[in-house]
Amino acid sequence: HSVSRASPNMTFVPACLPPDPMEVEELQRFVSNSKRLFVMTGAGISTESGIPDYRSEGIGLYARTERRPVQHAEFVSSASARQRYWARNFVGWPQFSSHQPNKAHLVLRDWERLGKLHWLVTQNVDALHTKAGSQRMTELHGCTHRVFCLACGDQILRSELQEHFEALNPTWKAEAFGVAPDGDVFLTDEQVRSFQVPACRKCGGILKPDVTFFGDTVSQEKVRFVHQRLAESDSMLVAGSSMQVYSGYRFALAAQEKKLPIAVLNIGPTRLDHFASLKLNSRCGELLPLIV
Repeated sequence: HSVSRASPNMTFVPACLPPDPMEVEELQRFVSNSKRLFVMTGAGISTESGIPDYRSEGIGLYARTERRPVQHAEFVSSASARQRYWARNFVGWPQFSSHQPNKAHLVLRDWERLGKLHWLVTQNVDALHTKAGSQRMTELHGCTHRVFCLACGDQILRSELQEHFEALNPTWKAEAFGVAPDGDVFLTDEQVRSFQVPACRKCGGILKPDVTFFGDTVSQEKVRFVHQRLAESDSMLVAGSSMQVYSGYRFALAAQEKKLPIAVLNIGPTRLDHFASLKLNSRCGELLPLIV
């Protein structure tokens, strides 16, 4: 696999010690004892693919800048907010969409094929688990590779929308000032002002990425579905997430209530540290490939 041989991009990965052999053994035992493992991943699994996250100490977006991601209510109600969002996304898309899965994504794909992994839930919107070949999976917060109309619900691929942007903005050019998570880049208001945003081709409605923006909620149907998959599971592994966002944290609380053993693999503290059976402070792409 050319992907698995690629060296990880450490720009957005916090420093940490190599895995302790004792910890490797503990996680090996945890995974071996699991017959129906429920895995939840977060941004920390994708930082090794070169995608920055929000919360990593010292290098996440919140540590590096005062900028914050777009809020759902603002996107829906403000044409200028949508213009700003899509201009930045248009510039960032070629690089963001070219990111490839790393060893951690491939290991989880292999666990699924071997029958070790019952269900995977990712909080990421980068499609890297899909690119790796995972199928027993729920994208909790959606995926930036899909776009839909808020009025009629029509869906198109984000790559197709990129072509519409190019056709509408043949002479528009912008240099990005730094990169943010989820395909966002930093642009000045001046750069954004003349950017043209297409409407839905079917009904003229507002186009939005098929992702749960901050301030929005995950559909009850999806939450119920994930709870059902968790109810069928006998243990939970959290990989690369501090679990600060309640939409994911609620499933850890449910697992705790069911008295399921919970292992956490994350660089830095998480909301689960006080009740997890096992806490490992390592890189996902370094530790997961050691588990057989």
